Amino acid sequence: MTRPIRVIQWATGSMGKTCLRAVLDDPRFELVGLFVYGAAKAGKDAGEIARRDPTGIIATRSVEEILALDADVVLHCPMLSDPYDGHDADVRRLLESGKNVISINNYFEPRALGAEHAATLESSALKGGATLAGTGVNPGWVAERMAANAVALCLSHTNVATREIIDCTTVPNPDYVFGALGFGADPATIDLVAGPLARTFDSMFAQSVEGLAQRIGLALDGYESDHQLRLAGRDLNVAAGMIPQGTVAATTWRVHGVADGVRRITHEVNWIMDPTDLAFAGKPHWQIEVEGTPGLTIAMDLVAGAPSGVRTKPEQFAVAAMVLDAIPRVVAAPPGLLRLWPERVAR
Repeated sequence: MTRPIRVIQWATGSMGKTCLRAVLDDPRFELVGLFVYGAAKAGKDAGEIARRDPTGIIATRSVEEILALDADVVLHCPMLSDPYDGHDADVRRLLESGKNVISINNYFEPRALGAEHAATLESSALKGGATLAGTGVNPGWVAERMAANAVALCLSHTNVATREIIDCTTVPNPDYVFGALGFGADPATIDLVAGPLARTFDSMFAQSVEGLAQRIGLALDGYESDHQLRLAGRDLNVAAGMIPQGTVAATTWRVHGVADGVRRITHEVNWIMDPTDLAFAGKPHWQIEVEGTPGLTIAMDLVAGAPSGVRTKPEQFAVAAMVLDAIPRVVAAPPGLLRLWPERVAR
């Protein structure tokens, strides 16, 4: 009988906790370790944190304890870091200890961030005989898979655009909402060209742009950013706290792939705190638009399918599904950097 794949869960925010539950509920996997950042969770059984039966796996804040475990894969689900590569040191140590790593925030297409950056990560993976990959719904699915497949219907195309709208009103973590995402900030304090948020999302979504370009066979010269803010027209009471009138209530992070001086790919992500804002109201969660012959528009929404009383959001389930699908592929892959989508889309 084949033994279960041994999994370490790294971090238990909203996405990480959903992945943790999915691992505990799936007999293909065995939880062997749990890393947490907060002191309140350290020392607790993983089952208590996940609202499941006791597991005997106790949460730790010690990286050394995690490195010492015998595991096949680490599901790396921390909050976004400023700078964006702030988690690289931990990830490299995990790889060098012989553990495969799957990230939900980075490492989708490391070469988009520079050959030297990718080579450093690949060196750690090869040193430990491990594999590094990133997956999720965005980045990881909407552009790299769905938009690429849409292009297969076109004889020619001039621009491929993916747009996402994320309602953040129910996100409970104030550090994430007011820190990592920039809500409630004085707009004068946010530099949309070279500030920390701009740098983070430039780096994240350039990987989506490059992943799509690779799949449709489009050689890019580089990337351009075009970010925007929208301000609260009134005080907004959301799960994480108060967003005062006149402060940031929506951010648009937009990265373009440029070829021969022309924007050929557009990847846009809108984080919003006022679903009644006419710029976003009534629009789908995802929209793909291909300008070409023929042109094409696709609108997609995730819908709730959880039992009554379950607070997990559809996008959290979707990320967990992508992660679980990736685990066997990453474990079976040769050491190095792994793309979790085909090299080229079929025509």
